[in-house]
Formats: sequence, C-alpha cells, structure tokens
Amino acid sequence: MPYATQEDLVARFSEAELIDQSDRENSGAIDPVRVGQALADASARIDGYLADRYQLPLATVPAALVPLCCDMARYLLADHPTEQMRLRWEDALAWLDKVAQGRYGLGLDAQSQELVSPTGPKAVQARRTFTQDSLGPFTNPRLW
Repeated sequence: MPYATQEDLVARFSEAELIDQSDRENSGAIDPVRVGQALADASARIDGYLADRYQLPLATVPAALVPLCCDMARYLLADHPTEQMRLRWEDALAWLDKVAQGRYGLGLDAQSQELVSPTGPKAVQARRTFTQDSLGPFTNPRLW
C-alpha cells in the first residue's frame, strides 16, 4: 500500500509537473501507471527503513510519511532530477534513517500500530543553579 496518492503529488507539485514527468506518450495527461509505480517504489523504500521497528504493512498511514513518499516518488519520476529534488530525496532518506535508529518516531504504537498521543517525557525548566548571588563574592561586584 503506497503511503501517498497521485492526488497528494498533484497537491504538492502541480498537475503540470506530473504530466511533464510521467507522460511518455505525449497524451497531455498524467500517466497513472508511471505515477503509481513511483509511489509504490518510494513506499517500498520507506518500508525498508520501517521493517525493523514496525509491523508492516502499517494499519494507518502516519501524516509524516505522506510528504516523504511524495518527495521520493517525484525524484523517482524525474528523468533529470533537479538539485532541489535530490536534496529533498536525501532529506527524506536521512529522516527515515533516524526513524530506523529509533531517534524519531512515527507516532504509532509499534505493536498495535494505532496512533498514540505524545505522553512521553516532558521538558521542564529547571531552577537556575548558578546566579550572580550564588557564585560568591569574587564574581559578584556588588559584594566587593
């Protein structure tokens, strides 16, 4: 199951760009077979990163995977990818690598694959340890 759809690609990159990248028959329309194959290939690469951490196929598609899949499919569709396309491809792979390492999460429970609310550790501002007054007379000019 692809993590994005042709409609997601159109919404992000325009119908004109998809026609330009996919229409090999010069029909003036998006080739849904080529687009579908690019989306499937991108999704398969994503699965390669997720396979060790999540049970596949995922029951729900996390929102974070849709733009990654679109960026990757766009790169795969392009005969001559631009520098921006290449950078977005590399950024997607780097992000997925961090997910695979456990540094980033998808917001899914690894077992049930249900979206989980962020209830993990919370940052709390600590009391300031060092102040002008707590450092002593040598660092506080008011006490000289």
